[in-house]
Amino acid sequence: MVTSILLIKADRMKINDVAQQLADIKGISEVYSVSGRYDIIAIARVKTNDELADLVTNELIKIKSITETETNLAFKTVSRHDLEAMFSIGM
Repeated sequence: MVTSILLIKADRMKINDVAQQLADIKGISEVYSVSGRYDIIAIARVKTNDELADLVTNELIKIKSITETETNLAFKTVSRHDLEAMFSIGM
């Protein structure tokens, strides 16, 4: 599984709309509105790098109110929760 953290800036009047549109995209597992330099953080979990590339380059571009993104690829997960097992059963 490929996990990526997407840092997103959006039109201030459209943050909630952008968050909902992101949540509706296959491969986006979580969406957070946040304080700080970015408006939204989305977590993408997909099977392959090609799926991630498609999500970032073809799906995010459809959301017109996104003004800037930064994509961070996760190398390793350190957690008490077995995320791989959770997502393999469809949670």
